[in-house]
Amino acid sequence: MHFYIIIPAHNEASTIGVTLDSLVHQTYLPTQVVVVNDNSTDDTENIIEAYTHKHPWIQLVNSKSSNEHLPGSKIINAFYKGYKTLDTTYDVICKFDADLIFPNNYLEILASHFNKNKKLGMAAGFCYIEKNGEWILENLTRKDHIRGALKAYRKDCFIQIGKLKPSMGWDTVDELLAKYYGWDILTDETLQVKHLKPTGVSYNKASKYLQGEAMYKMRYGFTITFISALKLAYKKKSFLLLKDYMAGYFKAKKENIEYLVTEKEGQFIRNLRWKGIFNKFI
Repeated sequence: MHFYIIIPAHNEASTIGVTLDSLVHQTYLPTQVVVVNDNSTDDTENIIEAYTHKHPWIQLVNSKSSNEHLPGSKIINAFYKGYKTLDTTYDVICKFDADLIFPNNYLEILASHFNKNKKLGMAAGFCYIEKNGEWILENLTRKDHIRGALKAYRKDCFIQIGKLKPSMGWDTVDELLAKYYGWDILTDETLQVKHLKPTGVSYNKASKYLQGEAMYKMRYGFTITFISALKLAYKKKSFLLLKDYMAGYFKAKKENIEYLVTEKEGQFIRNLRWKGIFNKFI
């Protein structure tokens, strides 16, 4: 099974080395790894280059973009810069962050999962962050959701869902569309991945409105958006974010921003969300 891995990296000199080190020492090596140096101003490029000299299956792609960190579009645009350099003979395509440390059997276990279940479209482990000297489960982690930091897609699933959307919410809509097309999604809690930079630490102030915009673009509708926004604000321990998320939703609705999914897909997504909400109360 051929694993192709794309890693967008912007000013990741402090972490990209340990991420690549954990991939170099996998018991099941990837076929290709492309690291996209996205407008870095630190030593990221030189660190990646050092690995490309030692390992021919690691490739560096330099890209120029904005220094502004907006979740969604920036990282997915960088992903596509790497994707364009690859051929199509992969079995599994991965989008990994540049601040992860994988257990050395990570890809071997993923390959086993994909081989056992031909309807498995996406699979991943869980993210852990360091707190008070201990590695604990990152609070945004759920058993029914694969974090954007460590996505792995079967090729047929990746193509069928229309690949990745350059928008906030890309790492939610991909799973919803995978379910729409009948693919299974698996999270393996035994695969504990160290996440060196907790999600959202580098988001700027403007990005807080994009969460609500993403919910609009996924056709959640007002009620599901409010429930989802309330839950997310609670997890992030800031109910002020609820106001920001809803403001983003209404702004997107007023401006009639283009949806990420069709009406039929949106209906499926709403039904799926309502089912999940009701199940939590039964």
